[in-house]
Amino acid sequence: MDPVTAVVVSAIAAGALAGVGDTAAQAVKDAYTRLKNLLSRKYSDVDVTALERKPESKSKKDSLAEDLADAGAAGDPELGTAAAAVLESVQQHAPQAVVGVNVTGLVSAALTITAVASTGDGVRVTDSTIEGATEIRDVEAGFTASRGPSTARD
Repeated sequence: MDPVTAVVVSAIAAGALAGVGDTAAQAVKDAYTRLKNLLSRKYSDVDVTALERKPESKSKKDSLAEDLADAGAAGDPELGTAAAAVLESVQQHAPQAVVGVNVTGLVSAALTITAVASTGDGVRVTDSTIEGATEIRDVEAGFTASRGPSTARD
């Protein structure tokens, strides 16, 4: 997946998870609307509604990535910039929307979490008691304002 496509797919999923309805900050809604309007104007055959309905679905993300590639959106700097703006806004105003693994209230003898990828927090464990070994590894997390679409992770 090219970097722009990866950023766009992440932005659509993050925007949908942030709940661009009444509870989302206006900045998130505005950035998300700009991205969707740009997609509609430049790539009218690309439909994001399936990913909006199921923003955590890998198959929906893969399908959108394929549609973007088929439409010729790969490498579009304007699209990458708009998608990066959504992710930055979500990170700032709705960071709870982008957590790879969120564990709350766990009481356990051990915990192992591996292979997590998230544009926000990779792993968040709160109000939990873990008596024995805890292993958290292979976590890719974070989105910073300095990371543009040309350096996004595949």
